[in-house]
Amino acid sequence: MEWGTTIFYVFGAITLLSALFILFTRNILYAAFSLILTFVGVAGIFVLSGAEFIGVTQLLVYVGGILVLIVFGVMLTNRVKGQKVVSPVYQKFVGSIVGIGLFMLLMKGILEANFGAMQWMKTNEQQTSLKRFGMTLMTDYVVVFEVIGILLLVALIGAVYMAGKRKGVNDAS
Repeated sequence: MEWGTTIFYVFGAITLLSALFILFTRNILYAAFSLILTFVGVAGIFVLSGAEFIGVTQLLVYVGGILVLIVFGVMLTNRVKGQKVVSPVYQKFVGSIVGIGLFMLLMKGILEANFGAMQWMKTNEQQTSLKRFGMTLMTDYVVVFEVIGILLLVALIGAVYMAGKRKGVNDAS
């Protein structure tokens, strides 16, 4: 087995084990730290698959920004009125059945797909570079890009409003 394949399987195992840890832990802080490891594993898989841009974006956006913010938020609010913050577990059986069914459905689709026969995989003309990707994003898909930015802004404002309301900041209304 080649080194590249071995490293790919190592990143896959790291991703799978840390995702399973997130699934079964009840401590939110441990789950957040394990999510960092999961995102690093996914970024490694992207890089080894030839999608370096997506891998680096995964590291910068999720690990570098969002997850560090989540960890700080969890660490700053780890205790509420002297009690640890622990996530409750609901519907284990139904969740397990749905998860296993979805996994089997996705694996069936992946195993039966013939990715090599797709037209865009055969021609070198349509393989995109980073420059072409950026130009396409800022010309053809600029409306979608801006709508996603607005949705993220609305979600952030809603989260700040709800957090302020929960702590009693917005009780004047």
